[in-house]
Amino acid sequence: MLAIKLAYRNLIGAGLRTWLNVFILSFSFLVIIWHRGITNGWDRQARNDTINQEIGGGQYWHENYDPYDPFTLADAHGIIHEKLQEKADYAPVLITQATIYPGGRVQSVLLKGIEPDQKVLTIPTEYLKSDMDEIPVMLGSRMAENNKLKIGDIVTVRWRDANGTFDAADAKVVYIFKTSVPMIDNGQMWVSLQRLQKMMQMDGEATLVVANQEITSAQDLQHWLFQDHSILLKDLDEYRKMGNIEGVIMWFILLLLAWIAIFDTQVLSIFRRQKEIGTDIALGMTRGQVIRIFTIEGAMHGILAAILAAIYGGPLLYLQAVKGMSMPEGTDDMGITITDTIYPYYGIGLVVVTALVVLTTTTIVSFLPTRRISKMNPTDAIRGKIQ
Repeated sequence: MLAIKLAYRNLIGAGLRTWLNVFILSFSFLVIIWHRGITNGWDRQARNDTINQEIGGGQYWHENYDPYDPFTLADAHGIIHEKLQEKADYAPVLITQATIYPGGRVQSVLLKGIEPDQKVLTIPTEYLKSDMDEIPVMLGSRMAENNKLKIGDIVTVRWRDANGTFDAADAKVVYIFKTSVPMIDNGQMWVSLQRLQKMMQMDGEATLVVANQEITSAQDLQHWLFQDHSILLKDLDEYRKMGNIEGVIMWFILLLLAWIAIFDTQVLSIFRRQKEIGTDIALGMTRGQVIRIFTIEGAMHGILAAILAAIYGGPLLYLQAVKGMSMPEGTDDMGITITDTIYPYYGIGLVVVTALVVLTTTTIVSFLPTRRISKMNPTDAIRGKIQ
């Protein structure tokens, strides 16, 4: 307890030098939490949106389906297995390549057929219910913007059916929805499953079947392979890992600046207080006790930094968690799931772990210069001789 009191008194007595170090360390502490909160918030939103709007609890893929190879779509379809026909639990999707001609231009698209009354995904498929002569289609906002289409527009669609015969018809845009998931938006048009099955002459067939969120694991069926979240969210996991590596580099640079400041302060303090150290040792204080005082002084930088960061940084982090951080224009074309506004997520674990890392590393950096005290001769120290 005496060592703590002496360390605190010495730290406060240093005045401005102490508070400059504390501010630098608190700023690093705050930026680390902010950056990690942004990353966690994006990851949570991206996962929730992808699960709710695209993959559900998991997907059954036809054995020939490869989402990264569009040439497999010609053979990647089959009769929906009888165990996958419960509408409350499953949403079949039929996918085929097609070509549209918006404004006299040629654009390759994927036609995706889905049940208008499905309840597995949160996309507004109910707008596909229509008896109009044209094919009712639903577009994502990116797809509509890139092709300059709006609700009510009619565009010619050409496709090849199961027999290899080309056919064409007019499609009418009945709804445009906003989504952060590019895999259900970019280059895609949504139609009624029954309408697409009729167009393709594939009655009762689908390319994949989306399971509801309660079904996160299941056995493979004949011709149908179950894909769980570890596969369907692999891209997001890779992006998160890349973000973590970049974050660690940034954290290290920020903390390095604070460590250097604290290290230099400790070295200077030991140099200027040689007479005090020699006197303490001459009066009976052991070298270990003196080293402990200086180490505690350095560790207190971390404690004061955490308190200061909470005072001026807490309200800022809370405000951004409520208001969110708006993303610049163009981020929705990056090909990853990202919303217009990211809401940071600051978990208790994040704050505690960051505080422990900062406190531990600060204590270690503070201890390193104090090793010189163990080599001091009390008589020479009192006389002010440099060792």
